[in-house]
Amino acid sequence: VEVKIEVVIPEKERSKEEMSPNGKASPLIYKVNGTARHYHLEEHPIASNPYHNPKDVVEASVCHVKDLENGQMREVDLGCGKALLIKENGEFHAMGHKCPHYGAPLVKGVLSKGRVRCPWHGACFNISTGDIEDFPGLDSLPRFQVKIEKEKVYIRASKQALQTQRRTKMMAKCISLSNYNLSSTNVLIIGAGAAGLLCAETLRQEGFSDRIVMCTMDRHLPYDRPKLSKSMDSHPEQIALRPKEFFCSYDIEVLTEMQVAAVDVKNKVAVFKDGFKMEYNKLLIATGNTPKALSCKGKEVENVFNIRTPEDANRVVKLATSKNVVVVGASFLGMEVAAYLTERAHSVSVVELEEVPFKKFFGERVGRAVMKMFESNRVKFYMQTEVSELREQEGKVKEVVLKSGKVLRADVCVVGIGAVPATGFLKQSGINIDSKGFIVVNKMMQTNIPGVFAAGDAVTFPLALRNNKKVNVPHWQMAHMHGRVTALNMLAHGVELSTIPYLWTAMFGKSIRYAGHGEGFDDVVIQGDVDELKFVAFYTKSDEVVAVASMNYDPIVSKVAECLRAG
Repeated sequence: VEVKIEVVIPEKERSKEEMSPNGKASPLIYKVNGTARHYHLEEHPIASNPYHNPKDVVEASVCHVKDLENGQMREVDLGCGKALLIKENGEFHAMGHKCPHYGAPLVKGVLSKGRVRCPWHGACFNISTGDIEDFPGLDSLPRFQVKIEKEKVYIRASKQALQTQRRTKMMAKCISLSNYNLSSTNVLIIGAGAAGLLCAETLRQEGFSDRIVMCTMDRHLPYDRPKLSKSMDSHPEQIALRPKEFFCSYDIEVLTEMQVAAVDVKNKVAVFKDGFKMEYNKLLIATGNTPKALSCKGKEVENVFNIRTPEDANRVVKLATSKNVVVVGASFLGMEVAAYLTERAHSVSVVELEEVPFKKFFGERVGRAVMKMFESNRVKFYMQTEVSELREQEGKVKEVVLKSGKVLRADVCVVGIGAVPATGFLKQSGINIDSKGFIVVNKMMQTNIPGVFAAGDAVTFPLALRNNKKVNVPHWQMAHMHGRVTALNMLAHGVELSTIPYLWTAMFGKSIRYAGHGEGFDDVVIQGDVDELKFVAFYTKSDEVVAVASMNYDPIVSKVAECLRAG
């Protein structure tokens, strides 16, 4: 790959760009298969010199230099918006004050070694650039100019950036799409979840200007999947990760309702269910999971759902209103659905094989406290039993019969009993898959086949935190990071995955946050009061803390995540 840099700046911008601290903006020539192609970088809403329009600029004195100690952060008001002011190693930095993911106040987060970690969901931002360095979320933070005059700290910022509180990184565009053969692409991404989208976006951010095609069985563009169980009446456009125009602007093609049936790695061809074939140069498999279905008598009756799409979630809410709901499985999905439906349904019952919800994940004490919280919100539990039959009336579910003999009334049934990796189509491919169906990858997200990568819920990978033990971490944050690392390694950057798993669950307006990987923990050390739902739980293996969970104890989980990251 030859990369040549030329400067092409419109006359009126030239003088401004020459004053810019970041040097000169430049389209690149990227040699692909021996042919030089031009592309242009774009950035919204703030470019390297964000102050083209003087009316859009605000400058304000925000504090005295001695008001902040090293390692401190402060939210400051500039009149038309707020900024986060940070002092580290004697230097001041200013950037957006809200996490672009869900708007958490970053002043309540954790400052550590040149970056701020969000207190809610663990996203991390570089304090010098505002760039997002760990996830969830797609956008970076706007960065503002800081100057010191007569012992006072001034911030100069664009009003637009103060209002939007987010910045999309520079991105390349594809060159002359009209020249392409429809049935071949440079990069093919199977799956349009967080891993697939992050891979496509990172490729464009890194200047990749060839064709990128994503394909998905879903009918929608990539959306915020955790909201399917946490905010069940959200419509697809409300939870879209990027608007349709974004994909058009950056030439990321998305083929919806397209299922890949087989992959021929020798000839680098993906074969779709409808017979269509697409050649690729690099391949990412990010197909995620398929929910497990019930195997009992009557499993084919109507109004029994796995929450797989926004339509499923919306339909369940509609059917559950003032009716009887049975949730099978006290999984994250099952419990979030149960919590969401309590205010809408006449009754909500949860059926679970274990004796306590989340026992394997959070331990018995935390699990019991969560169960108690649900019971005080009218949720009934039927533990240590499973479903033996679904009875119907006019084709629709009417009763759920348990192995214990108990019969529950049910107008709608939601199944959350776990999932299996969606990798069946790879069985004859030669790609290395383990006994549970997970695709095995290394720290660079590479499979055993050169040029074939895999990411997200369908993979096992070596986790540095647990001495490179091969693990499966089916969480939203991890899928983002997998996608980013994949893209960097498609471009031969040689980047290894090194992140601390971070997840959250939300029920009855309360969140449990969790960082680390506690699989196989042998003790739980609790501080605070579990019964009052204000606690932090440390999960240990031998003498080492391997994970942490908390409720109403922010930002402890983000603090521990930074400790784990530092080793």
